[in-house]
Amino acid sequence: MMDGMAAEVTRTKTDATTDTTRTKSVTSTPAEQASTRAWTGWPTRLLVVGIVLSAFNLRPAITSLGALLEEVRDGLGMSGSVAGLLTSVPPLCFAVFGVTAPRLARRFGPAAVVCAGMAAIAAGLLVRPFAGSTPAFVAASALALMGIAVSNVLMPVIVKRWFPDRVGSMTGLYSMALALGTSTAAAATVPLTDALGGSWQTGLAVWSALALAAVLPWIPFVRARGAGPAAPAPAGRGQAEAAAEEAHTRVEAEPAALRITRSRTAWALAVFFGLQATAAYITMGWMAQIFRDAGVAASTAGVLLAVTMVMGVPLAFVIPRLATRLPHQGPIVLALGVCGLAGYAGLYFAPAGGAWAWAVLLGISNCSFPLALTMVGMRARSGPGVAQLSAFAQSTGYLISIPGPLLVGVLYQHTGGWGVPIALMAALMLPQMAVGCLAGRDRTVEDEAAV
Repeated sequence: MMDGMAAEVTRTKTDATTDTTRTKSVTSTPAEQASTRAWTGWPTRLLVVGIVLSAFNLRPAITSLGALLEEVRDGLGMSGSVAGLLTSVPPLCFAVFGVTAPRLARRFGPAAVVCAGMAAIAAGLLVRPFAGSTPAFVAASALALMGIAVSNVLMPVIVKRWFPDRVGSMTGLYSMALALGTSTAAAATVPLTDALGGSWQTGLAVWSALALAAVLPWIPFVRARGAGPAAPAPAGRGQAEAAAEEAHTRVEAEPAALRITRSRTAWALAVFFGLQATAAYITMGWMAQIFRDAGVAASTAGVLLAVTMVMGVPLAFVIPRLATRLPHQGPIVLALGVCGLAGYAGLYFAPAGGAWAWAVLLGISNCSFPLALTMVGMRARSGPGVAQLSAFAQSTGYLISIPGPLLVGVLYQHTGGWGVPIALMAALMLPQMAVGCLAGRDRTVEDEAAV
């Protein structure tokens, strides 16, 4: 028992130039340890660039559409219910395609899968504005969202794999890049559309260029296989000997799969992920329209949505670091939930009068996403465990989130206003806070799945 406790928690001090932090130790296989030691210097720096650029591209496909949703609806002849269905497509694709990410990563390597994901995002964003019909628009969107889905799942895996002692900092870095990409697309899409001639097709297609740029840093890593890049063979050794050792370490690196569904923490984290994703996609898909219907100009509504998203830039870096220092992440969950309830109350009673305050409060509340990603890395001890937990929590969570944006669109169309949809959003915040506290308890899925 003492051995288990010693392996579970360790205390680690950072360099004197940084704040003192406490992080949980990572149970690594010999192959993981050797591989991590081998990848230093420029490959690691290039990997960080790839993570940041990829994270930046994980939301513009959604928020750029939210900023121009009214123009897209008019151009393609969509009703409110169909537009609500369109805002439910992202979580559906994330659930369907995200569950395949661990299997693809085992076969082709996580870097190759992320590289292909970025290429799929670029292709989908380039094609969808010119599709010409709603079904074709949805199909092209699904291609981009497929790339986002697998990258969503593999980001925590890559961070845990290459940066096991800096899970909080690296999660914060890519969460910050993700929030920056989200807010940039929300704020810049309408001005870019006006500057490029006023065509919503061009305003949406321009974001494909950033996704194409994100492909490049991953190309040197494409040939890596398994959980991470294989360590190079020492000089003077034969290829057969090196191949035999690589095969042996790869067997060591792939322990038996966890029975993840036996873990209460995994289920709590999946439901928490689903409810925060529901709030996030309702916000990204409908908040600009809420402000526009309240009399706010289209460009200002886009900026307000950007304010909501940009709140995640600094907080997405701070919250994961704070979360890794706490034995229980429940207090953070509750604080973010209270901000969400206050923001929804403001939208209900005075959507235009206090628009900037509500945008800030909802932006703080949306930082439940980087908190959820951090807890994925903290609730499993090993790289394979994180891969399984990430796939389960995100796929199950996104399935849970599918009805939310669609239901909001239906309620909006049939009630003729935003009162009932906003009340629904506020009501969903309460179970989110409850399951978030359960997911924040100091335990691991390996221990629970073994019981």
